[in-house]
Amino acid sequence: MRPLLTAELAVPPKFYDRPKGRIGRLGVWIKALRGANEEWGHCPVPAFLVEHPTAGLLLIDTGLTRSCAQPGGGNLGRIGKYGKVIMNPGQSAAERLTDRGIDPKTIKLVVMTHLHNDHASACCDFPEATFICDRDEWNAANAKRSWMKGYEPPQFDLAVDWKMVDYDSDPVESFAGFSRTLDLFGDGSVRLLSTPGHSAGHQSVLLKLDHGELLVIADAAPTEAILDGDAYPLISDDEYQMDKSLREIRAYRQLTPNALLIPGHDSEAWSRLDPVYGAAG
Repeated sequence: MRPLLTAELAVPPKFYDRPKGRIGRLGVWIKALRGANEEWGHCPVPAFLVEHPTAGLLLIDTGLTRSCAQPGGGNLGRIGKYGKVIMNPGQSAAERLTDRGIDPKTIKLVVMTHLHNDHASACCDFPEATFICDRDEWNAANAKRSWMKGYEPPQFDLAVDWKMVDYDSDPVESFAGFSRTLDLFGDGSVRLLSTPGHSAGHQSVLLKLDHGELLVIADAAPTEAILDGDAYPLISDDEYQMDKSLREIRAYRQLTPNALLIPGHDSEAWSRLDPVYGAAG
């Protein structure tokens, strides 16, 4: 597995540590609508390249496409008007793969943790891939006025193959603290975990690597502080479901203390990946 830093996004203070009370939360939104400034922090926007022994190369999420580095935020939609993208030339996942001698068209499978615009922006860069998504997530992303919940349908309304997973009807099983999981290849190497709450059909991905297990938490816990229960995000689709997902992730962590857990947008946690993989930049 190789983590790929596709960009960074500026986020307003307290975005991942919401204040108590409506007035405090309103203050965060007011700052957000005023646009990015020097007080805003930066959070990583990752994708993950996985080399599977039989399935070949696959991605987890796509990160931002190269146009997002342009003024206005490219295909990020409305968020591009208020936020700030920090993105160097050649930083998109597709360009990083090309630098490694990998043609993006050879990526045949992309697992989407969810379809928010900072995760699905670069779907267009992998035209030959089959994209795997939770059915509830797909329905939410294509609903009327879905942009209000962080989706930009033009990012994924593409002539590509979408495969939906359904944790209510597919052959799910419990695993290591998680109540609903799907074994993607039937060999235990890649397991999809239903972790809704941040979005309607959010899923995390558990990898069984040569040197141990790795959990791509994504936005089920955007930061380690949220995972530890010391903070709570400003935005969630369903707090009850998010709390349930967090409990399951914590149960997994307790059962598997040697596993590496990667939160979705934690700069400090991301920087610590370098010594492990040497390719997080």
